[in-house]
Amino acid sequence: MAIGAAVVALICLFMAVFASIVAPHNPFDLATLELSDSLLPPAWMNGGTSKYLLGTDEQGRDVLSALMYGARISLAIGGASVIVSLLIGVSLGLLAGYAGGRIDAFIMRVCDVMLSFPSILIALLIAGVGRALFPQAHDSLAFGVLILAIALPGWVQYARTVRGSTMVERNKEYVQAARVVGVSPMRIMRTHVLPNVLGPVMVLATIHVATAIQTEATLSFLGVGVSPTSPSLGTFINEGNKQLFSGAWWLVIFPGSMLLLIALSMNLFGDWLRDALNPRLR
Repeated sequence: MAIGAAVVALICLFMAVFASIVAPHNPFDLATLELSDSLLPPAWMNGGTSKYLLGTDEQGRDVLSALMYGARISLAIGGASVIVSLLIGVSLGLLAGYAGGRIDAFIMRVCDVMLSFPSILIALLIAGVGRALFPQAHDSLAFGVLILAIALPGWVQYARTVRGSTMVERNKEYVQAARVVGVSPMRIMRTHVLPNVLGPVMVLATIHVATAIQTEATLSFLGVGVSPTSPSLGTFINEGNKQLFSGAWWLVIFPGSMLLLIALSMNLFGDWLRDALNPRLR
């Protein structure tokens, strides 16, 4: 199961990264689009005569190629938001677990406040405020706002996980020996404690990638995610939902299946990684 999940994840990642090479068509090249090809069903429904394997949308874009380009945006935003969450959460978790006292209490109370709100509501609030402040923002700025909206609710899990592991590690002999020889607290946290608490963090980050991609798809589906000029999987599902009652079911089924494959493969790989790093949890 782990090998299968890893293979599926790698295939999706390869198609997303090299979409400009492996995609049969460029769905964003307006010169190649033909409205006469709009809403064509998948090739097998036409007896194999169509050149579009998964059909086309209302603008005549190849669905397969659009999914590759859309997965690139979804994976980029999801991966970047996980990196931002990881940096914030690991830093604050190390500080809280090693320093203790009032610093620990303050950081944990902030975590409690963050956990009291649903993460999707925080993401909606930040994304909505960002779009209101920058209504004509460039795509790069819109991506930054979206990454921030997904990353801010996600750092709490890393902070709590790292804090617990750090509180265990700080009382071990190697940390006490480093204190005795005069090593600074920052260096102890960076070179001694941090490498020993990264195991659970890597597992959490792997699973969090799938969650971040789902959150991005949810925000894009609700209309507060990426712009239609740079659509992601959530945007495709939103646009396909408008055509669902006209019989163009492939505009929802295939983007949804792509999102499901990415999320499921990431979660299964994360479960295997957790068991591999800690066999006692099996």
